[in-house]
This record gives sequence, structure tokens and C-alpha cells, in this order.
Amino acid sequence: MKRTPVLVVAGFLGAGKTTLLNHLLTGARGTRVGVVVNDFGSIGIDAMAVAGQVDSTVSLDGGCLCCAVDVSGLDEMLGKLVGRVDVIVVEASGLAEPQSVVRMVLASEQPGIAYGGLVLVVDAAEFPDEPDLRVADLVVLNKVDRVADHGALVAALRERKPGVAVVAAERGRVDPALLFDPRPRQRYGQLTLDDLVAELGEDDHAGHAHHAWGAVEFTAERPLNPLRLMAFLSDRPAGLYRAKGHAWFAAPGHDQRFELQVVGDYLRFDRTPWPGEPRTELVLIGVDLDADAITTRLRACEEPDPSSVNPQSMLEVLRYLV
Repeated sequence: MKRTPVLVVAGFLGAGKTTLLNHLLTGARGTRVGVVVNDFGSIGIDAMAVAGQVDSTVSLDGGCLCCAVDVSGLDEMLGKLVGRVDVIVVEASGLAEPQSVVRMVLASEQPGIAYGGLVLVVDAAEFPDEPDLRVADLVVLNKVDRVADHGALVAALRERKPGVAVVAAERGRVDPALLFDPRPRQRYGQLTLDDLVAELGEDDHAGHAHHAWGAVEFTAERPLNPLRLMAFLSDRPAGLYRAKGHAWFAAPGHDQRFELQVVGDYLRFDRTPWPGEPRTELVLIGVDLDADAITTRLRACEEPDPSSVNPQSMLEVLRYLV
């Protein structure tokens, strides 16, 4: 089953969450987005004002949906959106504390969803003394056009949570491909690198501060050592936000092929047999990534002698199996 990612967006009042969400809706490039809020005047203002009540759903342009719901109805609303949209975005601040919403998504009884990470929006112009980064997978430092030097603020955020991905933005302009996969134009059989690599979009994104993010592609024709790859994932490069693709592991007597999904601190594997010769295809997405260093570390995960691998080492992978 292809699971619908659920992305949680949080931040202080006035940080720019609504601006960010509206930008995602207008820049989704054919991707159907479901937005769940409890402030019906915020997203698609006219449409939601007409609906005017909790537990209502309205259609927006481009196949997107906007839902108003209270916290007790979140899981039910997620179930209604699965199959109707490609990604679900939940605004956390009006529902509950971000940690509570993340726990609700992770504990959801809906089999068709997958946690897509917590995006914390921080106001650069009104920089808080102690932004709570504990559960943030990606930090969007918004309104950088209103400060003289946002570099110091980025450094402060990274100091408070080492390794976290921080992307600078103006007026909530974050490329949707950083947060979720654009709807593929075509797909035949095996997931290809063209499907995996995040699309940068058209020239309207060029020149904005958020353009510091990028993607690193990695392919390997030899199987990976499970312990070495898990060590890489446990000690991820600074700025790495997402990783996705197919991983092929070396284990005597087994053909261990899995789909890998990483969002921040969240990691899962799915068994996904695919046609053709086994190989590893990964895309790593983040901010200010050192492509050469990442490629070198992943290349060191290849196993030249699969027969020497202890089959018990696969337990480190299987503990994250969905």
C-alpha cells in the first residue's frame, strides 16, 4: 500500500504558518494537498468562511482540499483524506502542542498514512529566545528579508539542535519538493531516480533565500552492509532532512531489498520487491549538504564480501520494518 504522508506544521503565532501553507497549495504543481486546520478563516479564507464550522471540508483549486476539525476528530479526518490527496498537511498550533499532534499522527489507526515530519516555522524578525526544537525535523526561518543578517539566527538554531536542517525563507516561500514528493508525471514499474529526485520547479523559485536546499543521489550495484548503513542513518550528516529510495542488503542466503523512508529522526523500512537486478538507489534531501562527504560515507557501506556478513546483523534493519 502506498501511504499518504502527513506533514505537521507548527510555529509561534504570526511566524508565517498560514503563509507557508497557502504557498504550498499554490505551488504544488499538480500534487493534491489536503490541509487540516481548526482556524477555518486561515486557509482558503473565502471557502472556509462559507463552510464556517468544524468537521467541514471544501474543495480548493488544483484538486486540493481544506478541512476544519477539532483535535478529537483528527484521526477520523485523516481517514477521510486518504486516497483523495497525495499529501496531508496538519497545522499543529491551533490543534494542540506540536508534540501532541506528532504523537497522534504516529499513533493513528489509519493504515494508509505515514508520518511526514514536523516543520517548525520561526519568525526571524521576532526571533524567540528559546524556540522549542525538540521534535522539529525541519526548521523554516521565515521573514529573513526583514533582518539584516539571518546567518547568525541560522547558527543559533543549529547550535540548539545540532544537525537539524534549517532553511531560510521569505514570505513562506519554501519549495514544496523539499517537504513532499511532487506528483510524478509518469511511472512504469520500478521506482526510478527520476521519480525519487525532488523537482526544483520553475524559475519563479530562483533567487529566493530558501534555494539553499538540494538533493544528493546515490546508487550502488553491490549490496550494503546492514550495520554500516544503520550506523550512517544513526549519525546523519548535518542538514539532512529526508532520505528515500531502495536499499539492497547483503545477508547470506537472503535477498534483502527494502524501501527506505527517513524524515528527520523518523526512520522506516518496507519490503518492496521490484523487478530487475537488485541495486541500491537513494536520494538524500536537506540543506547545505556536503555531497562528496555523504557519497563517500555511503560508498563505505557497500559490502564487497556478502558471505562474510552475519545474518543477525539484519535485525538492526528489521526493527524499523513496517
